[in-house]
Amino acid sequence: MAQTLGNFFLSLLDYKTEKYVIAKNKKVGVLFRLFQLGVIGYLIGWVFIWKKGYQETEEAIQSSVFTKLKGVDFTNSSAYGLQLWGAEDYVIPSQGDRVFFIVTNYLVTPNQKLDYCPENPKVPDGICTSDDDCLEGESVMAGHGVKTGLCLNETGTCQIRAWCPVEQGHTPQEPMLAKAENFTIYVKNFIKFPKFAFSKSNVLLTPNSTYLKTCRYDRKYHPYCPIFRLGDVIQWTGYSFQDFATKGGAIGVGIEWNCDLDMDESHCIPDYSFTRLDTSENSNILYTSGYNFRFARYFKDTRGETFRNLYKVYGIRFDILTSGKAGKFNIIPTMVNIGSGLALTGAAVFACDMILLYMMSKSSFYRETKFESITKKQPGKHREKKHTRHHGHHPQDRRQKREKKQATEMQLLTSVSCQPNSNPETEIRPTVSALKTYSPERKPMGSVSFRTQQGTEKQIISPVSSLRTPRNQ
Repeated sequence: MAQTLGNFFLSLLDYKTEKYVIAKNKKVGVLFRLFQLGVIGYLIGWVFIWKKGYQETEEAIQSSVFTKLKGVDFTNSSAYGLQLWGAEDYVIPSQGDRVFFIVTNYLVTPNQKLDYCPENPKVPDGICTSDDDCLEGESVMAGHGVKTGLCLNETGTCQIRAWCPVEQGHTPQEPMLAKAENFTIYVKNFIKFPKFAFSKSNVLLTPNSTYLKTCRYDRKYHPYCPIFRLGDVIQWTGYSFQDFATKGGAIGVGIEWNCDLDMDESHCIPDYSFTRLDTSENSNILYTSGYNFRFARYFKDTRGETFRNLYKVYGIRFDILTSGKAGKFNIIPTMVNIGSGLALTGAAVFACDMILLYMMSKSSFYRETKFESITKKQPGKHREKKHTRHHGHHPQDRRQKREKKQATEMQLLTSVSCQPNSNPETEIRPTVSALKTYSPERKPMGSVSFRTQQGTEKQIISPVSSLRTPRNQ
């Protein structure tokens, strides 16, 4: 038992290695090298150059966005007169945020006051034929007020208690703020990657105090200018200002930060993208697009009675979205990616083995060569058979066997021993033997000469014949 345990622990110190068989097959060899080149190309080109697999990355970006708009426009209509629109009028909300709205078109119902008036005929729930259709105290569904119980025959609608007169107008077919495309949007973005303690802004740090007053964003010439012209932003979405200004819409502004912290900070530049959000490929743009809402401005007359102007505004909603990723060299992801890439070469070995051992015309020969079965009882015999199977057919092996056979025959002929004889006359003295050259057509013969006092006697023998001492005559 102790010896068994000792052998077990000693076997733990044994080193095991693989047996490699070199197959002289050019097709499989070329395939294997091509696979290796593909793995190396993938590792260098895709993992390290394109994906920067040698870096530790962080995508948990911390961001803050401020916006400011500038620009003015005049509107003049017979219904509303002359009006001047500034940023405090057309920007909602006015404090500036990552989500804001710019008014480009509007409809006004002026001087409304709380009173009794007929419901708008376009409201289905307000249509009536008798007073029974106008239940007192019931709100008009999708309407403007509360029913009073009376049906007005002049309009065919219920009388309601509401801000009167109710909204009746139609949306203008041309934008009221036609000069809005020249408005400017100032987007200030601050970002931070806490893992690397790196922070940056999209505003260029320059001693020129007039830079932000004169620059306009350009992807090539002014990538650090955070001021955008409204008409350019709409154009970058693939639509025209007229498409947005009449009925409104929504635009997404993406700010993406991809910072390689192994390089200089100046290479960390934000990338802006612009897309329209209120449409889809499967929807009808005439019915699903557009953006509008209502708000009111209240005032009192000289008598203290409250009035309001109701605005239905159309415009462009902006959603500013910030994303980013920062990377910096780290030895751990570098070694992990190298190890993963080298492990892929094992797939090349597996694929080539499958082709070589099971798909080639000589697959059985390769399998016998690669997989060696060694028994415990007769390892030498197995190796001898294996050697004979693969190498016995060679011409050199046959020549070696023939030479070995000749040497054996020569030994039989020359190793003649003579017993000592008391009679010197009959003493046998062997002389040099002459062997005839071996020929496949005839058996090799040998001759031995014996010298005695009476003379010399010569006897011819075969390789298997025995030598006898001649009798004394």
